[in-house]
Amino acid sequence: MEREQANVIEEPKEVQQEDDDDQPMLSSQALEALKEFLSEQSNNQSHDENGRGEDSEKVDLVTEDWRLSQFWYDKETAETVAEEVRKLSVSTSASSVVCIACPTLYAYLKKIDPTISVQLLEYDNRFEQYGSDFTFYDYNKPEELPQELKHAYQIVVADPPYLSKECLEKVTQTVEFLKKPGDSYLLLLTGAVQEDRAAELMNLYICGFKPQHSSKLGNEFRLFTNYDPGERLGGWEGRNK
Repeated sequence: MEREQANVIEEPKEVQQEDDDDQPMLSSQALEALKEFLSEQSNNQSHDENGRGEDSEKVDLVTEDWRLSQFWYDKETAETVAEEVRKLSVSTSASSVVCIACPTLYAYLKKIDPTISVQLLEYDNRFEQYGSDFTFYDYNKPEELPQELKHAYQIVVADPPYLSKECLEKVTQTVEFLKKPGDSYLLLLTGAVQEDRAAELMNLYICGFKPQHSSKLGNEFRLFTNYDPGERLGGWEGRNK
């Protein structure tokens, strides 16, 4: 992502006092304000330079479109969930993963393991840039998907775009369409208000790890799984409720 460069304002040279009373001069207040501005600019530039190493570790994504209820995960969340999926893939020999409406996770998965097979289901056609890894998905048509995706995935991760019962029910239909029969690993990222519905619809339990969005939304965001993660992801909460 290109960084917009700040306009540089040069500190004015000292104005020589001349006989001409009309010679323009800065007041002491204006000079003080200008010095403060230049100091802030210098500090900001230093901060940007020091932070470039950290920024370079992040994954570039298209800009969030809030009209599509798009809110990207922060770096810690994306890396934590991606690493969990990678470990599941390695330990179970699961050959492929599908991400439903969670492009941040897709991007970080491909970053930590470019060889992993990941399919991204998304409504936003901007993600066509991912080529054959992208499949258009409208949650209102939960099973209108290519037949080659049916029962093809042992690891399914979903992040429904809306916190409604209807949306979660339809995403559940999509999950059932995609997951392999038998033992499959399901991960759901959604609001805490969906806890009872997640248990009812997909037999999922809440984990101790608390994911976050980079935009710091007010709604409590949680991670649910259908398998016991042990000490990973903060363990399981609420299993015995």
